[in-house]
Formats: sequence, structure tokens, C-alpha cells
Amino acid sequence: MSFSVGSATAVALVQAESAPHPLNEEQRSLIKAVKAVNGAALFGQDNELSYLVDRNSRQPVIRIVNKSTREVVAQIPSQTVLELAGKIKG
Repeated sequence: MSFSVGSATAVALVQAESAPHPLNEEQRSLIKAVKAVNGAALFGQDNELSYLVDRNSRQPVIRIVNKSTREVVAQIPSQTVLELAGKIKG
């Protein structure tokens, strides 16, 4: 599940990925919070906040992504930590 809610296509992505499981209140609140952060341009005009759940480790991931290049500028937790968590859960 991915919440990169800076554009209409991102909202469509969220809806498409979560279609089998309707969004609960917590997820809706999270989407609103991400929209507010992106609307305020807190990470600059070129970047947006995105939230997703890693498929392997099932851990939440926060990313700052460049809007034009889609390059990940920063990520918490790092990819290394996610891979480690995935291996531990095995």
C-alpha cells in the first residue's frame, strides 16, 4: 500500500492498491496528513512525502521523493533495515 498523495494519480494508486480492503479510519487520517504536508510544501516545491508498507517486511516506510524524477531523496527506515527485517521474518 502506498500513500504518495501529492497528485490525483497518487490518490488513484492508493485506491487501486487497496481495493480488496477498504480504507479504514486510520488510513484515511494518514492520507489526509500526507496531503496536508505535501500541500504545505514542507519538503520544498520539488519533493513530496510518501508513505507505504514494505511488501517483504510489512513495515511502514516514509519517503521523501522528488516529484519530477521520482528519485527517493530520503527514506525511513533505510532499505538495508527493511531487507534485514524481511530476512528475520523469513
